[in-house]
Parts: sequence; structure tokens; C-alpha cells
Amino acid sequence: MASLNALPDPLSSLLREDGEWVPEHIVESAWLEHTPFAAWLMAALEPGIFVELGTHRAVSYMAFCQANFRRAKPGRCFAIDTWKGDEHAGLYSEDIFAAVDGLNQRYQAFSTLMRSTFDGALPSFADGSIDLLHIDGFHTYEAVSHDFHSWRPKISDKGVVLFHDTEVRDKDFGVWRLWAELTSKYPCFHFRHGHGLGVLAVGPVIPPKIAPLLNPDLAAQDAERFRHHFMQRGGEVSRLYREKFNITPGKPKKTFRSRLLSHIRSLPQRFGAK
Repeated sequence: MASLNALPDPLSSLLREDGEWVPEHIVESAWLEHTPFAAWLMAALEPGIFVELGTHRAVSYMAFCQANFRRAKPGRCFAIDTWKGDEHAGLYSEDIFAAVDGLNQRYQAFSTLMRSTFDGALPSFADGSIDLLHIDGFHTYEAVSHDFHSWRPKISDKGVVLFHDTEVRDKDFGVWRLWAELTSKYPCFHFRHGHGLGVLAVGPVIPPKIAPLLNPDLAAQDAERFRHHFMQRGGEVSRLYREKFNITPGKPKKTFRSRLLSHIRSLPQRFGAK
């Protein structure tokens, strides 16, 4: 706790308040290690409207909804996705949406799943209405740049935008390029773990509870303490995931294809073929 006490308020008090929070929805996802920060940010920012662009199995979205659920006055949450997939995430079966829809039943009082393209959903939101926007759709530079600039007018005066996969530079991922451009224009904070997560304050009014985090004068050691705290918390979530699915660290997790091939190879022995 000493390292947390060394952080400037309200960062230290908010970190103490997050206690033993863990996500209830734990499945394979590149976002698992950021779920504790999602809970912290929901409490710190208290968004009236939260929108997620790109939801897939909803690990990030359910973490935000779970944190929103415990607020005295929950805000509105919207997940926007076609639930059909893309080149990076692969194609989805209808079972993916059915599973997310089932998870969402608990939060339906404030949460809406919108099966739509990102552009198609734009008219559903008034300009200046979104306090927190999470962009996690198609990850080419052109796609993520288009998503940010087309949704920018919808962001409120205290609006914050999250970008996932800011540390991924292989394939044709280009979030890191857009992130490098935007950080010269807006207050920001960056996590390197979990494939990278960028936190960008695009509104002219920075909410007081997150202002210390986005302060350019935040001491480097304080920034590292904050990063380390959530890297550790994220690591705990990854450990829970491995325990849940009986995965040994360092041992490749069998894919459906590899399990199927193993099964096919075993058939001759199982049926006595020679």
C-alpha cells in the first residue's frame, strides 16, 4: 500500500477503493488484463453515456457494465457491433451474439446491444452526448482513424476515448500510428501491458478525478506506479482465466482445429484399424 499512498490524490484513494474487484465474465480475450482499469475508470469518470465500438465476446463491455451496475445512478451503455467479425478477429457464428445477449440480460435496464456498423449507429447519438467511447473495431490505421474522426463530434465536453491494441505493430494493425498522432494534441495516458491501452481526454473539461492521471506534469515514478498497479491487477485476472480453463503458463492452448486433428488421428487406433 505504500506505493499507492505515494500517489497524488485522488489517484491513491480511487485505487484503494477498487478493492478486490474482478470481472465476472472471464473468457479468452486480449482485453482481460484491462478489466480492472475499466472498473476504475467507470467509477472515476461516471459517464452518463458509454459507447463501445467493437464488442465481440464482450469481455471489455461486460466489465464496464459490471462496474456501472454498482454505481448509485448507472449511466447508459451501448455496445455497437455487427457480430459478424472481420479479418483481424475472424468470422463470428451467431452463437457469439446469443452468448453476449444472454450476458446482457442482467444489465438491460441501462445497456443496449446495437447490431449495426459503426457508421450506421452514428445518427442514434446526439453531438456532445458521449462521455466515454471505447474504440476496438477493425485495427488498420485507416479504419481506426475513420472511427475516431467520425465519432469525435459525439464526444461530450468531459469526454474520454479509449484505444485498444496501441502496442501491436504486426499484421496491418495501425492503432499505434493514430495514437502517436493524437497524443501530441490531447492529454493522455498509456498502458503498455495487455497489447496496449490508450486513454485520451478529447473534451475541453477534464473530470477532476482523472485529471491527475492526464496531467503532463505527473511524475514519471507516479505514472509507473499507476501502470504497475493495473498491470498486477490485470495479471491476477489472467491467472483466474488460466485456472478457470486449466491452462498451464507457457503451454500452448489447444485450438478447436488442433483438438479436431488429434481426434481424427486417433480414430484408426480407437476402431482397431491397421
